[in-house]
Amino acid sequence: MRLPKWLFRFDQTVISWVRKYSVAMLRVALGVVFVWFGALKIFGISPVADLVAKTLYFLPPHVAVVGMGVVEVIIGLGLLSGLAMRLTLLLFVAQMIGTFLTMVIRPDLTFTDGNPLKLSPNGEFIIKNLVLISAGLVILGTVRKARPRERVHEVLGREAHTASSNPADPSG
Repeated sequence: MRLPKWLFRFDQTVISWVRKYSVAMLRVALGVVFVWFGALKIFGISPVADLVAKTLYFLPPHVAVVGMGVVEVIIGLGLLSGLAMRLTLLLFVAQMIGTFLTMVIRPDLTFTDGNPLKLSPNGEFIIKNLVLISAGLVILGTVRKARPRERVHEVLGREAHTASSNPADPSG
């Protein structure tokens, strides 16, 4: 069955728009989530403050919760601004790994009756981070390849040379 031309054009337009803007929208959405969750921790109104404090048991509870909040806000602001994406995503990965450590360090808080197939509400909260990790990986896949400084100078030098020796260029 062939689609009517107008429906095919509409479909192609939507897909083109999604390809152009979806990663940026994902980055902003993830940034908002991190700023929001981090701010809740900083202001002492996070519903998971106790979970964070019990996971980071080696720190004073206030330091653990507020510190995690600050890290999350930094990650969120990095995602929202698009600046220092490598550092932002490195912090993101570290924070995400840390959330899963709760399942190892405090399984009593994440599983019901010691059964790893029966998640507690805390366990469900942590497992949903698989979606956040996937979103971070999509964003990471769009970070441009870094060039060593020498390579940048080499390329810039060659471009300058090429521009000045271009016979079509009246200034060269």
